[in-house]
Amino acid sequence: MSPTEAPRPGAPRTGPAPGALLLCRAEPDSVAPAAQLLRERMLLTSAGPQWSVLVPEGKPWRHGEEPVDRVLTGWATALAVGAPWPVLALWWDADRSGYTLASGFRRPVGYVWLAAGTPAGEDEAMRTFAARLGLDPVLDVESLDALTKPDTAADARARLRGLLAVLSRAGLTLPTGLAPGEPADRLREVARVQPDARAVEWEGWRETVRGELETVAGRRLTPWLPWSGDSRARALCLAQVATGLPLAAWGLRRRSGGWLAAGALLLAHGVLGLAYDLAHPRD
Repeated sequence: MSPTEAPRPGAPRTGPAPGALLLCRAEPDSVAPAAQLLRERMLLTSAGPQWSVLVPEGKPWRHGEEPVDRVLTGWATALAVGAPWPVLALWWDADRSGYTLASGFRRPVGYVWLAAGTPAGEDEAMRTFAARLGLDPVLDVESLDALTKPDTAADARARLRGLLAVLSRAGLTLPTGLAPGEPADRLREVARVQPDARAVEWEGWRETVRGELETVAGRRLTPWLPWSGDSRARALCLAQVATGLPLAAWGLRRRSGGWLAAGALLLAHGVLGLAYDLAHPRD
């Protein structure tokens, strides 16, 4: 079974119900405006220094045609293309568990384990995963490689816990109870009682996009912002429109909400940036 193939109707389901977490390597204040662009209700809380976790309040994989891994891949990609930090999606269902790492415009990388913990991915994905997150090339890669080897004592949930253990050396600390395999209702309850928890809701394109840009932009990114008056900003907006339009069309054609969100995010950045540039011509 391929990573994005839905289980066959009538197949036995002995594992946990589908669930997911989105881990962002950024503070919640940076993540919140970007997450609004997904147009999905989520709970956001910190998960250690320079880490945040998003807990979906809805379960679109239950009501649509897409399995949970495909939905999460689309969400992670949509978040990553509009932010300077990587996004890690953890997902699980009755048959498989896995992750998808999205970072900028690079192709997402992921790995899958069957319910019993049998590896069903490519070893190279783990090494790419470590490199993109800046993990230790010896100690951490060795631990990740172990997750790709047969182990009759480790099921899919244990494999994801092993992955989180490696990330804990990079500062990730999930709140107690936010763990792979937990029911979605339990995940929401745990996230909601965290001291810094906040709800992420859609606020409209203009406010959300500008807030996201102002939040994630540091001094090095200032010349690329629409209101900077720099020629690089216009070039970036044109590139975003050129990339976002076919991506959104592909997502619409495939009925993929996640990829549609990624294309819409790029289009929103590009179109609003060009509109601002036209309304405020440079001297």
